[in-house]
Amino acid sequence: MIRFLHSGDWQLGMTRSVLGDEAQARFAEARIAVVRRLGELAREQRCHFALVCGDVFESSQIERRTLARALEAIASIPVPVYLLPGNHDPLDAASVYRSAAFRDAAPDHVRVLDDARPREVAPGVELVGAPWLSRRPAQNPALAALAELAPPGPLRILAAHGGVDALTPDRRDASLLPLAPIEAAIAQDRIHYAALGDRHSKTRVGATGRIFYAGAPEATGFDEREPGHALVVELDRAGVRVEPHVVGTWRFARPAPLELTGSGDLDALADRLTDFDAKERTALRLELRGALDLHGAARLEGLLDRARDLFGGVDVRDAELRVAAHDRDLEGLALAGFAARATARLAEEARGAAADAAVARDALALLVRLAGAPECAA
Repeated sequence: MIRFLHSGDWQLGMTRSVLGDEAQARFAEARIAVVRRLGELAREQRCHFALVCGDVFESSQIERRTLARALEAIASIPVPVYLLPGNHDPLDAASVYRSAAFRDAAPDHVRVLDDARPREVAPGVELVGAPWLSRRPAQNPALAALAELAPPGPLRILAAHGGVDALTPDRRDASLLPLAPIEAAIAQDRIHYAALGDRHSKTRVGATGRIFYAGAPEATGFDEREPGHALVVELDRAGVRVEPHVVGTWRFARPAPLELTGSGDLDALADRLTDFDAKERTALRLELRGALDLHGAARLEGLLDRARDLFGGVDVRDAELRVAAHDRDLEGLALAGFAARATARLAEEARGAAADAAVARDALALLVRLAGAPECAA
């Protein structure tokens, strides 16, 4: 029986445009901190080693400071650590793994899977890596690794990186992992577990129960379903036990599209924004549809401004949200002279359908908001 930690897609050094500078700094820190939590998990679960299946770094052009802090965090993992180069950090001429900064600071118990030769990680247990040697290989490196494996022998773990063809709509990508050869190697007793990286959501693949993506230990985007995990794998010839553990602290939340047509919908949006916990570690995407008057649009902007102050990041998609300017929206505004004339002109322009009309409606909504009309209170 062998027990090991299966992880991948740390992508240390990653940035996200939805995050502001302050949130980006916390996001980067969280990606370093989760490496330390993985070390704690490996200790608690008495793992023999830790395996990171590709994209350890966001790119080979990682900042020296980030690399130094990453290697210090990896040094805290109390078991041997095997790093597989992936498509973000391939083992090419400019690879981070070939840099003096990596070689000089990498802990002694860190090993880069730089070729496909089987490595003994415990008596009678071998690890077979399939490193990416370029960002765009002619075929997935796992195919060559599988082809070279001898007939049944030691207990073997394949470490591979890439999307599996069975899960990918566009199968023209030459770097895809064909599922059939992996399942055939399992059926032939040439490998006994396939540890995969590249997919950021924890995913079981195929019907064998021996092929898994661990997912990214910290969330990275809005399309991920189950990020924030690491897998503890117990393996022998008779079977495999895969136990997921939550290690992530960030999330990228994407609620269902919201239909906004009046104050009731805005009340519901305000309640929904309040209900989020750990807002400072949440990036939020809001897809807004419907139609609002100027008072509603002004209140909406107030809600969004508050959300931007509280959340790690807010991405608003409102191409399908219409703002209509009505004369009643401007009633009660104490305007005179030039201000009144300018407002009347904006109101006239806002009734059109051209791009200038949208700008005019935005300007009127801002005016209503700044004027402090009661209907706009959040």
